[in-house]
Amino acid sequence: MTTAGGGVAHGTPATTLREIERRVLWLAARMVDAANHDRPNADGVKVGGHQASSASMVSIMTTLWFEHLRGGDRVSVKPHASPVLHAINYLLGGLPRDYLVRLREFGGLQAYPSRTKDPDRVDFSTGSVGLGATAPLFAAATRRYVDAHFGPRPDSRFVALLGDAELDEGNIWEALLDPAAAGLGNVMWVVDLNRQSLDRVVPGMKVSALASAFGDAGWHVVTAKYGATLRSYFNRPGGDELREWIDAMPNHEYQALFGTSPGELRTLVEKQGTAVEGVVADVPDDQLIHVLGDLGGHDHESLLRSYRAADAVTDRPSVVFAYTVKGFGLPIAGDPLNHSALLTPAQIDELRARLAAPEDEWAAFAPESPAGLACAEVAERLHVAPVAPRPVAAVPADTGGAPRAGQRLSTQEAFGRTLTALARTPAGQRIVTVSPDVSVSTNLGGWINKVGVFTPHELPDPAAEGGTLRWHQSPAGRHIELGISEMNFFSYLAQLGLADQLSGELLLPIGTVYDPFVCRGLDAFVYGAYTGARFVVAGTPSGVSLAAEGGAHQSAITASIGLELPNVVLAEPAYATALDWLLCDALGAIAARDPDAESLYLRLSTRPLDQAPFAAALERCGARRLRADVLAGGYRLVDPPPGSAPRVQLVGAGAVLDGLVEAAAQLSAEGVDALVVDVTSLDLLYRGWAAARRRPLGDLRLPAGRAHVHALLERGTPIVTVHDAASHAMAWLGSVHGATVVPLGVDAFGQSGSVRDLHRHFELDADAIVNAALVALAP
Repeated sequence: MTTAGGGVAHGTPATTLREIERRVLWLAARMVDAANHDRPNADGVKVGGHQASSASMVSIMTTLWFEHLRGGDRVSVKPHASPVLHAINYLLGGLPRDYLVRLREFGGLQAYPSRTKDPDRVDFSTGSVGLGATAPLFAAATRRYVDAHFGPRPDSRFVALLGDAELDEGNIWEALLDPAAAGLGNVMWVVDLNRQSLDRVVPGMKVSALASAFGDAGWHVVTAKYGATLRSYFNRPGGDELREWIDAMPNHEYQALFGTSPGELRTLVEKQGTAVEGVVADVPDDQLIHVLGDLGGHDHESLLRSYRAADAVTDRPSVVFAYTVKGFGLPIAGDPLNHSALLTPAQIDELRARLAAPEDEWAAFAPESPAGLACAEVAERLHVAPVAPRPVAAVPADTGGAPRAGQRLSTQEAFGRTLTALARTPAGQRIVTVSPDVSVSTNLGGWINKVGVFTPHELPDPAAEGGTLRWHQSPAGRHIELGISEMNFFSYLAQLGLADQLSGELLLPIGTVYDPFVCRGLDAFVYGAYTGARFVVAGTPSGVSLAAEGGAHQSAITASIGLELPNVVLAEPAYATALDWLLCDALGAIAARDPDAESLYLRLSTRPLDQAPFAAALERCGARRLRADVLAGGYRLVDPPPGSAPRVQLVGAGAVLDGLVEAAAQLSAEGVDALVVDVTSLDLLYRGWAAARRRPLGDLRLPAGRAHVHALLERGTPIVTVHDAASHAMAWLGSVHGATVVPLGVDAFGQSGSVRDLHRHFELDADAIVNAALVALAP
C-alpha cells in the first residue's frame, strides 16, 4: 500500500510509517484468510472476518496509534476493524503471536473487540452497531464527573472509530443531542467514510448534511477528504475542473474507478475534457488510480493534521470525516459486494508479494530495524501501568430504617428512602444516580435534595422558591439528569460502572427508569452487561399495577428480560426491608470489587403493600436467617399452622403479595392450609435449581448458596404462581419437585383502570388465586 504525502512531523519517518502500515494491512488480511482457509472447518459454516472493512481503517488506525495517541487515551474501534486492532497490538508487543491464527476461534480472538474476552488491550467492547461509538462519549462524561469529585486525573482523550453506516443508528443522534455531551473537548470521533454499507454502495450520501447535523449539535467538524498528492494536482492548471469532476461524481461511480482497467480509466479521464485530461497527462496509466484514489483517509499527513485540528478545539467534541475506500489496498477495493467477500488463495499470494510480507509471514519487525524501533517507542509511549484497586468505604448491610409493622409502603417509595439513607453513609460519596428525565417520578427527590445535581459548572436552581424539590446544580452534585433517551441512560450508566477501569475511581452507579421503557434502551442495557460494567438499575413502576396509566406505560415482559440477561440479577422485592437488604448487598459487592459481582435490576412498584406480613416473618425466622433467604432469592412469608402440612403453595413476587396473603387466609378459612412464598429474585432461584440439575448423576448434594429453592418448596404439593409479569416467567417452579403448577400473570396488553380492576382482569387478585388453587388441587 502506498500513501502519498510528505513526512509526518510526530516521530516516525514517513517511509517507516508506510512500512508499518503495509505490515498491518497484511496481518489483518492474512488473519481473516487463515481463519477461513487454514483452519479445519467441521461446521461447514463460513467463518468470515471483514477484510474490506478492515482495509479501509488501516491508515486511520496506523496514523492514530503510531503518531497521535498518548498513554491513557481510550479508543473504541469499529467492530469490523478488529483484525487491524489485533495486528497493531501484536506489533506493539501486546498480543502473543499464536493468537494471530485464532481469530474467531473458541478461546481465541473475538469476532469484534471485547474488553472481557479478548487477550489484548481493548478499551471498549464493540459489535452492537452504534453503541461502541457512543461509549467513549459517555466515558469522557464519566471522567469529567470523576475529576470533579475525586480530583483531576492525567489528561486522556476518548476516541471512537466508527463506520459511516453506523451514523444510521438512532442512538448516535440521541447521544449527540444530550446535554451530557456538551463541552467534552477530549472526545474525537473518526468516521470511516467509505460510503458503503453491508450490501451496497450507499447512493447519495450527503456528507455536508451529516457535518451540518454534527455542527448544529455543537460539535467541531473536521474533514479529511483528499490526500496530499491529489491536492497537489488540484493546484495545477485545470485542477479546479479535476476537483469539480470528482466532487460531483456519485458514490457508486467513484467506487467503480477501482475496478476499472488502466486503459479504461484513461479513456474516462479524457472524456472529461482537455482541462481535466491535461492535469494528469504526465501520470502513467498504471498510476492514475493512485492519484484519483488518493483520499484523506488513506493519507498520513491529512489524517494527522485532522487529529491535531480536533485536539486544538477544547470546548466541544470533534468529529473527523475521513474519506476512504472500502477494501483499499486489496483487489476487492470499491466492489459493492466486498463487505463479506474473502480473498482467494491466489489473491492472498499476490497481496503477499505486493506488500513485501516477510518469509515468515507472521513475523513482527526485527527489534533493531527502523520499524521495530518505532514499534518499541510507541509501545512505551502508550503503556499505562495497571492501577492497583484502592479500598473504598464499605456499604452497610442495611440502612436500619425498617418500616412500622402496620405501615403500607410501595417498593418505589422504599427505594427512595433507602437511597437517601445511604447518602448519610461514607459509601454514599461513591453513589451516583442517573435518570432520563424521570428522577422525581421514580422517587429520587429526597436523594437529589440531599446531594444535588451534577453539572460541570455552578448553575442556578431552576425550581421555584419554596418548592419541595431543591435542584442545586454544581460540580459537587451526585445526580445526573439526562434527556428522555433510555439508550443514553443505559450507555451512560454502563460507563459509570466502568469508572474504576477507565478513570481510576470506583463509582456505585444507580439508575432509575420507567420499567416499561427498559425495552427502549435494551440494546444499551445488553451492551453494558456484555462489556463488564457493574451498576444498579431500578425499573419503576412496573407491571399492570401502574393501572391508570394504561397499556402504553405498563410492562409485562421486563421480568423475562432481567431473568435472561447475563451478568445481571433480577430482583423484585415486595417489602421495604427486603429491598434495603438487596440494594445494600449489590452495592457492597461492587464496592468490594468482588469478581463475581453482577449488576442488579430491581423491578419496583408504586402499589403500597402492608408491611405486617414481612414483620411477622422477621419475628418468626430472625433477621440473620431471613436476610440470607431474601438474598438467596426467596423465603416463606406465611407458613401453615404448626403441625400442618400445606396442601397448596402460593408463590409470587412484588406487587401481588397482598393478594397471595389474602388468598391464603381465605383458603385457610375453608380448611385448605397454604404456604406463601415471596420470591425476591426469581433469577437466583432459577440459577440454583439449574446448577443442581447439572450435577453429575448420583451426586445429590446441592450447590452452596443459591439452591435453596429445593427446600423452599414442598415436594409434591401443587403450586400457584402469581406475577405482575408474563405468566411463563415463574411457571418453571413446578419442575423443582415435579409438582402441578397453575401460572397466573399478564399475557396481554393492559388498559387504564384501577389496580383492583386490572388485577381482577388479569386474575392477580385474591379471588382468582383461590380459584387457581382449587384447580391445582382438583384430581
